[in-house]
Amino acid sequence: MNTPLAAKAPRKASQAFIMVTVFLDVLGIGLIIPVLPSLIGRFTQGPDDLAHWYGILAATYGVMQFFCTPVLGALSDRFGRRPVLLLSILGLGISWFVHATATSLLALWLIRIVSGGTASSFTVANAYIADITAPEQRGKAFGKLGAAFGVGFIFGPMLGGLLGSIDIRLPFFLAGGLAILNWLYGFFVLPESLPPEHRTPFSLTRANPFSALLHLGRLQKIGGLIAVIALAVFGQFILQTTWVLYTQFRFGWTPRDNGIALFAVGMMSAVVQGVWQGRLIKRFGERRLAMLGLASGTLAYLCYGLITHGWMMYLVIAGNVFAVAAGPALQSIVSRAVGPGEQGLTQGALNAINSLAIIFGPLIGTGILARVSHLPANDWRMGATFFLCAGLQLLALLLAWRHFRATPEEPDERAPALTH
Repeated sequence: MNTPLAAKAPRKASQAFIMVTVFLDVLGIGLIIPVLPSLIGRFTQGPDDLAHWYGILAATYGVMQFFCTPVLGALSDRFGRRPVLLLSILGLGISWFVHATATSLLALWLIRIVSGGTASSFTVANAYIADITAPEQRGKAFGKLGAAFGVGFIFGPMLGGLLGSIDIRLPFFLAGGLAILNWLYGFFVLPESLPPEHRTPFSLTRANPFSALLHLGRLQKIGGLIAVIALAVFGQFILQTTWVLYTQFRFGWTPRDNGIALFAVGMMSAVVQGVWQGRLIKRFGERRLAMLGLASGTLAYLCYGLITHGWMMYLVIAGNVFAVAAGPALQSIVSRAVGPGEQGLTQGALNAINSLAIIFGPLIGTGILARVSHLPANDWRMGATFFLCAGLQLLALLLAWRHFRATPEEPDERAPALTH
């Protein structure tokens, strides 16, 4: 009679640890978003030099994510989740402390290599949840994991901005301290989730980040939508990596100002995707919601680039509801467009696109921002990066319209008929 209870206890502890792990990892990453440009600025001269180096460091982080995410996943399949996850958490914690004490751009660049690789622990966390959760419960478990991710990103940038207004290095020390506490907690609490008999040998083929990209040609049914998602994702990453620099150059925003603004963005995403998403799909249907979102995003990017007062950014954030809801709607359409045997291939392709966007988005966005950073703050050309994002979003809208016209609409994608 005691055996079932004893078997359930480790699972509860493990799942709770993973939720805490993801929350603290995202909180730590969010802490440094508003202050990293200011830290880099201490070792650069002029806004163009700052934008240039910020792009290099962000792209370095993305390259390491691209290569290390499948490697960590494959290593965890071979040696178990616990050692890989704990090593990743410890490495990330140490990297934050080194960030806080860095005295040169070279030191920052080297430590971004480490932090980019160790931040890939989310892949292992997902695998851990799959190990300890029954198939019929995984949707709910992954939803909780997504909620932990979202809450961490809501509060991380705001807390980082507030602490950064006191001391620019303080958020890095806090992020490192949280990671070390997380590692200690896991060292004493976290059991292994993958039994030895279920482990698989490590192979370079399985750890190859280009595998999903090589198979993109097989996704014939959703080729048009893959292009739509790729364009939208590139625009989002350009915005994310230039937001802090742009608002600093144009409006004179401090880390505190950016922390509050990013908190507003996080809250908007949480409310729309967590509360309103289902209602919006019922009202408009997935295809119309996706199209409305892409159109709304195009206008929002244009507004971000044209407005001349910082407080107006909040108006655009609040009015961009449809764009926030478009991503999940597109993912749902893509998921249903392929059979069960192609789901893994499809998700791998989408993850590969995200990884490439993390690499090239910062380089493109900061490169453009560097070229216009010398202009007066009220010059419309200062918004060049956002105009590029608007162009990418508009092209995505046109491709989505073309794809939906050529593809019959499925019942699940339609808004319910109105009854009288």
